[in-house]
Amino acid sequence: MSELAGIMGDAAQEFLASLSADQLQIAHWGFDQTAERETWFFTPTDHGGLPLSSMSQHQQKLAHKLLAVGLSESGYNVGSLIMGWENVLDRLEGNIRDWGRERGRDPGLYYWRIFGDPASGEPWSWRVGGHHASVNHVIVGDEVVGSTPLFLGADPARAPLLGDEEFAPLGPLEIPARHLMRSLREEQRAQALASLVPPTDIVSANRARYGDADLPIPLPLLWRGLLPEPWNTLAEEVQVANDDAAGVTPESLEAVRLTHEPRGLSLAQVDEEQEQLVRQLLDSYAGRLPGPLAELERSKYAGDLLGEHTFLWAGSVEPRERYYYRIQGPRLLVECDNTQRAGNHIHTVWRDPQRDFGRDPLREHLRSAHG
Repeated sequence: MSELAGIMGDAAQEFLASLSADQLQIAHWGFDQTAERETWFFTPTDHGGLPLSSMSQHQQKLAHKLLAVGLSESGYNVGSLIMGWENVLDRLEGNIRDWGRERGRDPGLYYWRIFGDPASGEPWSWRVGGHHASVNHVIVGDEVVGSTPLFLGADPARAPLLGDEEFAPLGPLEIPARHLMRSLREEQRAQALASLVPPTDIVSANRARYGDADLPIPLPLLWRGLLPEPWNTLAEEVQVANDDAAGVTPESLEAVRLTHEPRGLSLAQVDEEQEQLVRQLLDSYAGRLPGPLAELERSKYAGDLLGEHTFLWAGSVEPRERYYYRIQGPRLLVECDNTQRAGNHIHTVWRDPQRDFGRDPLREHLRSAHG
């Protein structure tokens, strides 16, 4: 892990060294800016930092070099596709959605920000975010101590290619979950199925800390401040239209409310084949990170630890229909929804209630360093 932390530090320093004084004011903040450091989004809003559109080509190359260090090869490939996927979404919407910007769907509006000095030996972190992407890493000493929240999404979730082929950037995070749900025995299914109606977004939303009693956050509140009119009204209308199309009710939302005591089917009750599907699914999430970090995430559900987690489902199990699922345990929360755009708009997130933004290791570091 120390080698990876060093590689991240080198890539961050190289990127920072390429920036002008004006760019540094935007891209390089103090590590003590905790509120901003723990702010993250997945909507097409200002994620905080220097956007690709404000970088030279050389700076863009170094920015992507840093991002590639923080993801596995496959994770970086998917992340890069998600950025370019904004062009696909723009065309799908008729090139008219702007959200108050010159171009609402813009591959240039992905933002890089570094907190702290990677060369100082003190804690530092970095973040890359934009529509449907949020990558966060925290480094203390020579260790990467936090790599969550990690969010990737895609709108559309799938799109046609030549030769009657179809491309789904996050398909591996859908298929095993659906197969698992279909494999459940009647008594298992009764525990796993929370509602026939899925929520229209992940329940933990973009909260810095998720907790007991959380429900999805309405779309107008998922931006860096309220949108000016008429776009705030548009966001409200989109939320209502999505909920109406999915059939959301107060009862269906209550069924997926987050609780400290995980809800759903205990994974201690699955058979061997079902366990393989769960592990395949979780491994695909963890595999978005580079090797050592992926192994750290896998250790949270290794062996018998898997039985400490639950699986919850809402919606249909049929392909191309709306659904939501989550896997929750002491050290991780996985959420996936594919409900908007008639089940063709996917959100996926991996979180850790103890180590999001490196919190527990940072607390221990501060206790040791300052007595």
